[in-house]
Amino acid sequence: MRNKFWGNCVYDSGMNQLDQLKQFSTVVADTGDFQLMRAYQPQDATTNPSLILKAVQKPEYLGLLERTVRDYRDAPVTEVIDQLLIRFGIEILNIVPGRVSTETDARLSFDTAATLEKARHLIQLYERAGIARERILIKIASTWEGIRAAEILQQEGICCNLTLLFSLPQAAACAEARVQLVSPFVGRIYDWYKKSTGQDYTADNDPGVLSVRRIYGYYKQYGYKTEVMGASFRNTGQILALAGCDLLTISPELLQKLQDSKEVLERQLVPDNLQPIDRLDGTEKSFRYLLNDDAMATEKLAEGIRLFAKDTVTLEQVIESLRQKL
Repeated sequence: MRNKFWGNCVYDSGMNQLDQLKQFSTVVADTGDFQLMRAYQPQDATTNPSLILKAVQKPEYLGLLERTVRDYRDAPVTEVIDQLLIRFGIEILNIVPGRVSTETDARLSFDTAATLEKARHLIQLYERAGIARERILIKIASTWEGIRAAEILQQEGICCNLTLLFSLPQAAACAEARVQLVSPFVGRIYDWYKKSTGQDYTADNDPGVLSVRRIYGYYKQYGYKTEVMGASFRNTGQILALAGCDLLTISPELLQKLQDSKEVLERQLVPDNLQPIDRLDGTEKSFRYLLNDDAMATEKLAEGIRLFAKDTVTLEQVIESLRQKL
């Protein structure tokens, strides 16, 4: 027979791994290059300051950048960036049928009030453009202050994607805040342990993969509705090891590799086949202590905020330079 059944899904010997993966997990494009999204037909898309900066440096996006700078010539540079993010988001939503994640300024990661103000402003801009808030996820760093902002935003009907997440305490706090989605960073965890230990890892013992499996299991065990989206992959092995995760956000390069492969892909994460985990204390003091006790999570969270903030500053400089020329 040509077709075989895997759980509730059908494997067709002509199916590539990307199509097989879509039977188990929602596939999200991890890029600001919306031209590349058309080839892979993802359900959702997610961006960050680094991806937007990379995109606007390509010739095909220069027109979009120039129009935005010209239209908001006299506005503060932060407003120009907000408008640029919205225009990218709208273009992306013309391609994907689901949601797009738009990130708040990383420099606000320890300021709950400022994060709230920025998130509400971004949603307002989308709604003015005719985009319903249900199609937007506001990305916020998984600091204690960011999680508190997300908790309030969720109560206002603004769904959030908590990013730069490297540990179970962060994930548990997000679930208690009833955020829509979390993005544990597989690849960056892998990078830290590879550098720290000097050894490489296979998918079965990859610390990043194991972290996502633990978070997924914790959520399913205690009935949390928060979605888990594995992110920041370094290779397809990490992706295949998380087949069955709620969502997986994947770079165009790795999407292409999955599309090129016809090997059989089997579901790895199944809700009713998980190891039990003790429930964490959801207090601030426990969150801060447990995060501090995890050197990898502490270092990667701080590094991620610095890098996103740096790329935001660089994007501001690109805009200011272009503004002088137009």
